Amino acid sequence: MKTLKVALLGCGNVGSEVARILLADAPVLADRAGANLELSGIAVRNLETKRDAQIPAALFTTDAQSLVDGADIVIELLGGLEPAGELIARALSNGASVITGNKALLAARGAELNALAIKHGAQLRYEAAVAGAIPILRPISDSLSGDRITKIMGIVNGTTNFILDAMDTTGAAFDDVLAQAQALGYAEADPTADVEGHDAAAKATILASLAFHTDFDLADVHCEGITKITAADVTAAKDAGMVIKLLAIAERSADGIGVRVHPTLLRRNHPLAAVHGAFNAVFVEAENAGELMFYGAGAGGAPTASAVMGDTVAVARRVVSGGPLPAVAAQQPNTALSFEQITTSYAIGLRVSDEPGVLAAIAAIFAANSVSIEALRQSGSDSVDGGSAMLRIVTHRSTESALAATVAAVASLDAVQEVTSVLRVEGN
Repeated sequence: MKTLKVALLGCGNVGSEVARILLADAPVLADRAGANLELSGIAVRNLETKRDAQIPAALFTTDAQSLVDGADIVIELLGGLEPAGELIARALSNGASVITGNKALLAARGAELNALAIKHGAQLRYEAAVAGAIPILRPISDSLSGDRITKIMGIVNGTTNFILDAMDTTGAAFDDVLAQAQALGYAEADPTADVEGHDAAAKATILASLAFHTDFDLADVHCEGITKITAADVTAAKDAGMVIKLLAIAERSADGIGVRVHPTLLRRNHPLAAVHGAFNAVFVEAENAGELMFYGAGAGGAPTASAVMGDTVAVARRVVSGGPLPAVAAQQPNTALSFEQITTSYAIGLRVSDEPGVLAAIAAIFAANSVSIEALRQSGSDSVDGGSAMLRIVTHRSTESALAATVAAVASLDAVQEVTSVLRVEGN
């Protein structure tokens, strides 16, 4: 049986699990791959760091370039743009195939690295870059390749889903739940990449590029995080039979493709509304397949290692069988829509003076901007003097620019004391 040398770059939570699987399950992997997968070395930054005692110390090295140069397959789990980008490019240029979970690098340089792989007859796979253990990228690129995907909506960041779910179930404030998530290890000490939506935006870039056969990058993705979501927003959503989720959305329209990440209101009966804790899910709509849901663990060492090893076995099978690589779908000339061109719905919270004529003035502004109101709900005063009322307005779909202009005009009315919240609505 042929032996393939596998170089592992990085030995953090995921890397150590990948190393464990390669060593402990070697006979099973050989049967499935049709070749012995020999872990030739593990590149790390510091040899003195304490690591899993089950991994032989002789495997560790700081010479990543030499390790890459001697490999048939390279698994990159360093993260970050460099030196990961340089090492992946080096491996592909050598004709070695690469498996990576580096979403930030793929969002920034995915088109370039894919082109490099094609040029040198290598494979570049990255199932682990989006939604951890959930098989989503291969179904999009392979299983649905004969269909036409129209929309993808995904909960692709476990930290933010944990926070929003806890706010929904307990009524706690954002800061309190964030502290709990950090204590439990769901959120980093610096949670910016998660709570500001940057992590989800990188994954949205990858999903959109595969689903619509168009090269997108981070500049094409509108990104908003969850730091402004309040307990009052969550309560109002509950009262309306909705839940707030941070969604990565890529959608086809007649004018092009819109890609965005932002907090979103979903009806409680939508499949994504039932995704709790730190789990991930991706909801796909296609012309012929209809609606599909992919659900599972979106992070963690073992789940992510499962996705990495799935790619590794698939790559090894192709190396063993030889012959031409699978055809790559031709890139299509889709236009990346600006955020202002995207169509969506709004749920708007207003605190207004409780006096005659206010509703008529607000309705007139909506009509002037060609934005249709789907539902309006008025509740009693929440102020001490009883001189104000709360309005909750849900719109029909319109362009982002028209909706934003409507909110700005409404906010300028003397009778409007405060715009308490503006959230987008999907799946209604």
